[in-house]
Amino acid sequence: MLKELDLKGLICPKPVIITKKEIESSDCKTLIVTVDNTFAKENILKLCKSLSLSTEILKEKENEITIKIIKDKNFKEENTNEKKENNIENKCIMISNDKLGQGSEELGTVLIKGFIYTLTELNTFPKYIILLNSGVKLSTQNSDTVENLKILEENGVEIMSCGTCLDYYGLKESLKVGSVTNMYNIVEILKSVENNITL
Repeated sequence: MLKELDLKGLICPKPVIITKKEIESSDCKTLIVTVDNTFAKENILKLCKSLSLSTEILKEKENEITIKIIKDKNFKEENTNEKKENNIENKCIMISNDKLGQGSEELGTVLIKGFIYTLTELNTFPKYIILLNSGVKLSTQNSDTVENLKILEENGVEIMSCGTCLDYYGLKESLKVGSVTNMYNIVEILKSVENNITL
């Protein structure tokens, strides 16, 4: 059985995430995936390698790369059977900006959206996401990140925005997901978790 996915025009990380979902959910033994850039190609090939899937490049032109993925006897099917239910790790992600990285603001906006979207696609979730400084705009103004933060909240992640920061930006009445927190509570959470990531 063969299935084809046309993932041209999708930005990172969507091509690899959609491919992974199809591998996990489909009974087909052969998957043909078409992407339009080398980054998507490399990400899909890395995914397939991690799952011991056989791959073959069928076509590689400037804006069209076609990859054949085969679920053969080496396929590690157990790797795809993890459930998201109750998979909350005692970790905290603290985001202090509504953009990711330094340099282009436009690129930084795209990257933070991609980061939060990718969190929704993981098999495990952090226990907390804390938004500080302009990071509170992600729970108030940015509709793309608000929707993905809501998905995380539905899966048990506590989304918290700094009250002082919301006040500073005049956004306290604009909170669309999660709850308002304070610095004392933030410090207590950071002391209690096994690991924290700051962006």
